[in-house]
Amino acid sequence: MAKDSSFDIVSQVDMQEMSNAVNQTEKEISQRYDFRGSTASIELDEKFIKIAAEDDYKLNAILDILRARMAKRGIPLRCLDPGKVEAAAKGTVRQNINIVQGISKEKAKAIIAAIKATKLKVNTQMQGDQVRVSGAKKDDLQAVIQTLRAGDFGIDLQFINMR
Repeated sequence: MAKDSSFDIVSQVDMQEMSNAVNQTEKEISQRYDFRGSTASIELDEKFIKIAAEDDYKLNAILDILRARMAKRGIPLRCLDPGKVEAAAKGTVRQNINIVQGISKEKAKAIIAAIKATKLKVNTQMQGDQVRVSGAKKDDLQAVIQTLRAGDFGIDLQFINMR
């Protein structure tokens, strides 16, 4: 009897690379002429990034620098979920940017629905913040991966643990 093959669909961010991108952004802020003498800062926590600046223009400039550094390091830009810009002390502004990791239940249901719409003979199941796909034929699993890469689910998907 042939054993089923399987793989997992996840949405993860390499936090070491994210830390490096934030550090590079911080270094560039300290060196750029338009940020001289201003109170601009960027800080990485476990699940979000805090940005503070004197005005909206500088806040958006910091965010653009961060996105450029993330792109160079291969971090998906879709993992950032910017919150609203808030007024802070002494006329400054700040913004919290969530780092989206894992697949929510709604997104997982949409992914499973897209897989079922292909009419391939594969099984799907939600396992926490990931989706497992298993089937007898590896060609069917490859077709599922191609279908999911072509679709847009609003998050960056990675396919791991192919067995």
